[in-house]
Formats: sequence, structure tokens, C-alpha cells
Amino acid sequence: MKQTDREQRLKDVQNEDDKRGIDIQKVGIKDVDVPMKIHGKENNNQTVCAKVRMSVSLPRMYKGTHMSRFVEVLNLYRKKDFSAEDIIYLLKDIKKVLKAESAYAKFSFKYFVEKRSPITKLTFPLAYDCSFEGILDGEEYKNIMSVKVPVTTLCPCSKEISKVSAHNQRAIVKLKVKIEETKEKILPEDLIKMVEKCASSELYTILKRSDEKYVTEKAYENPKFVEDILRDIVIKLREDKRIDGFETEIEAYESIHNHNAWACQSEGAIK
Repeated sequence: MKQTDREQRLKDVQNEDDKRGIDIQKVGIKDVDVPMKIHGKENNNQTVCAKVRMSVSLPRMYKGTHMSRFVEVLNLYRKKDFSAEDIIYLLKDIKKVLKAESAYAKFSFKYFVEKRSPITKLTFPLAYDCSFEGILDGEEYKNIMSVKVPVTTLCPCSKEISKVSAHNQRAIVKLKVKIEETKEKILPEDLIKMVEKCASSELYTILKRSDEKYVTEKAYENPKFVEDILRDIVIKLREDKRIDGFETEIEAYESIHNHNAWACQSEGAIK
């Protein structure tokens, strides 16, 4: 007897009626580790370890959903060159297989960008926390990409009032954007580069003394409050026609205070 034949003969408890009358908004699987081929800049694709969360809505008449079917659908996509724009096809498959009204998926992973030191031109990859997220509710679709970018900030006030030097620190920019459904792709590296250009200086994995001198002086000549960086990012996001809404925040890990500086801005239907 084939495995599928045996399964058809086994009792399917999930499909039994439930008498409590409660529709469940999201039910599914989370923290599934899976290797994924992520589409990169100039076809520089890379395999990442993604942590995946998937769910569907469950009508009140069903006792449960079929958890294994999420993994079966995921298995069809894990070897493809995957981008944020592809999530809608995965969600449509989930809805069809599980006969659901709405579906949700999120892929969280570290995305590597080859960074070249500014003077010595030594290269080494830098890892960025990224995610692709999709929500398909009926015919309404929402596609969200997130990146977390470390940067350097140098305080304009400290530079202005000091005879020499100025305090600087590492900051983290968290950026979440709703992607407009267009033919032009937007990649994690697009958002990462945009954020780095708004900072006092970007970060590098490897720096020799001449590189360190360059980065230190660059930050000194480009002082920015967290408010400055946030506003510069907002301007670029508003100008990008591929983006239909965003939420961004920056937190600077202050070097002369026992607290952090923080700023946040949200525009459009990001939630």
C-alpha cells in the first residue's frame, strides 16, 4: 500500500467540526530553519539560513489546520532564487493548499554584503539582519522588506563646543518598507546602501591604520544627530517610487551618556 493510500485511510482530526464558534486569525508554524537562495545585486545570489514563520486564517468550523502542508509548499521555493517579490506566489499556494482566506509568511536571515576598506581596498563581508514579509488577505496583498543597518554617528554639538575631537558612536538603523507592486525589484542591498549614505560614516569589517584615519576624519567632517540621519532617510524613502510606506528608527549607543539617543518615523500603510 502506498503512503498516500495509508494517509487517506487514517482519521483526519483537523477537519472535524469545532463547536466553539471562534475564527482563528493566524495559525501555522514558526522558527523553521531552511537554506534559501536569495536574489542579490547584479545576480550576486547567496544562500542564507532563513528562519521562517508561516500561517493562515482558520474558519470556526475546522478544528485545526494541516501543519505539514506549510513545509510542503516551502519546499517548492527553497531552491529557487528568492526575492521579496516572490512571496505573493508562495502565499497564493498556501491559501490554495490549505483552503484559507488569508495567509502570512516571514523569512528572517542574515544578508552579506562585500565591504571594501576605503584606502587599502581589502574586502570582507559584513552581515546585515534582513527579512521578507508578506500578507495576503483575500485579494489584498502587502509586501514588506526590513533591514537593520549599523552605522557611525558623530555629534554636531560636541564638535562645535570642543577645542578638539567630538564624541561618536555606533548606531543601528532599523528600516521597514512596504514595497509597491512594480516590475522593478528592490533588494536588501538597495536599502542598506541608502541608509549608509545618510550616516556620518558606514562601518567596515576590516580596517588598517590608513583606513581608520580616513573613516575617523570622514565622520568628523560629516557630523549628524540621530534626527539628521532620520530626516535624510525619510527624504530618500519619499523619493523612491518603489516604496509605498515605511517605518524607520535609529538608536545611537551613546559614548558619553548612560542612555541612548533614539528617533522614529512612520508613514503610509506599513502595518
